[in-house]
Amino acid sequence: MFCTKGKKPSLRAIFVALAVVFLLTFATLLLSPSRYRLDVQGPPVHATIFDSQLYVQGPPTQRFRDNLRNDTKYITSWTSAGWTNDVITYGNLIYLALITERIPIIPKFRSNHIDPSAPPFVFGDVIDVPRLSRAIGIHLLQWHEVKDPESQVLDDLGCWSVWETLHQHKEIPEPRRSPSINLLKLDISWTRIPAWVELTSPFKQEKHASFWSLASLGFPEARSSSLELSLTNHPSPHHQVSLPPDDHLLCFDFLYYASAHRTYEWELDYSPAWRFVGQHMRWTARMERIAETYVRRAMDVPVAEPTPPYVSIHIRHGDFHEQCGGVPADQCFASLSVIARRVSEVQDELRTRKGIEATHVIVTSDESDPEWWADVRALGWTWVDYAAEQTEEIYGKWYPTFIDAIIQSNGAGFVGTRGSTMSLLASRRVQSWHDGATRLVRWGRPGADDH
Repeated sequence: MFCTKGKKPSLRAIFVALAVVFLLTFATLLLSPSRYRLDVQGPPVHATIFDSQLYVQGPPTQRFRDNLRNDTKYITSWTSAGWTNDVITYGNLIYLALITERIPIIPKFRSNHIDPSAPPFVFGDVIDVPRLSRAIGIHLLQWHEVKDPESQVLDDLGCWSVWETLHQHKEIPEPRRSPSINLLKLDISWTRIPAWVELTSPFKQEKHASFWSLASLGFPEARSSSLELSLTNHPSPHHQVSLPPDDHLLCFDFLYYASAHRTYEWELDYSPAWRFVGQHMRWTARMERIAETYVRRAMDVPVAEPTPPYVSIHIRHGDFHEQCGGVPADQCFASLSVIARRVSEVQDELRTRKGIEATHVIVTSDESDPEWWADVRALGWTWVDYAAEQTEEIYGKWYPTFIDAIIQSNGAGFVGTRGSTMSLLASRRVQSWHDGATRLVRWGRPGADDH
């Protein structure tokens, strides 16, 4: 291919050389990572630069609409359940944002089950938003980044009501209310979503909406055809205006009851909302550090030693008494001996499958009986005593719940209570984040967990 000294290259040699250069260049472009090819085509809209200021006009404004970009579409919803259920609800909202190609706007957590006096808690102060954004490929906005939290301006907004359609059997079906709406100073006119959004599945345990049916309302054709139907519309409570559901900011009243194929999908390994969003909702570094401090003190770990692997437990009693159906509590709930058997199974699996000796066991529970806790101690297990630690006084009322959830999620193995969403998410996190061993204990009658 190359000419010898003193000779001119032949025309054939020149053609061969050019062909080789072309093929090498083409192969380089074809086989190189896509990020190099994107440089030639130009970056995609909303490339992987997760800066809130790119998705709003600027600092938070008195009216939320003044801060929305005309070239961007958004989606939001609200919560009105326990904290873990609210995490699931926001996971569903973010999944809908993915499939509708919108920017989700996340409200603060409200203390519905922890303590009504606890102030709202910023989503991004417990969930690592930049990490979540990088993992799922879109940015998340939070309401305090859009509208000034101190604003007293009441904004009009039209939204879809999922709850009203799924609960038409009620005597007076109505949208699901949320304290967050008042906090954000929103005056909402609700429109009941069409009946066809309801999930059709042979596994229906309770009415759910279909993710993709909901998503279709964020696109022109389904939105237009739906609004031609005679759908119930509720004028806003303050200004008494009747508005169609907003297209710029697509909004729904309550998204906990949303699934792709069957009801309560977060319990199932294929759950798209869990796989594409939920498992990426990791704790902030600050929350991890706080929880780690409590774990080490509970296990009495010397300063110079690393935190040993442990099995975390979540035993929910509390309001589950209502589901015992007259069965005495000591026969309804699984005994500590039953739970201990599950702990042994988890420890055996960790030892066999991963070579981990998880001899430490940390218990989290809402049980208040001192005798029950004395029996826990007799098993050689430990827990965090938040009253003795004065956790609420130091950090606030939310923190015992957050720390419990982090302790559960960071176990090498986990044993929880079947039917509790807190146990469900802890189990999912241990499996996904640590490849851990998990078990959920059955209860409700004597021998329920026999196996």
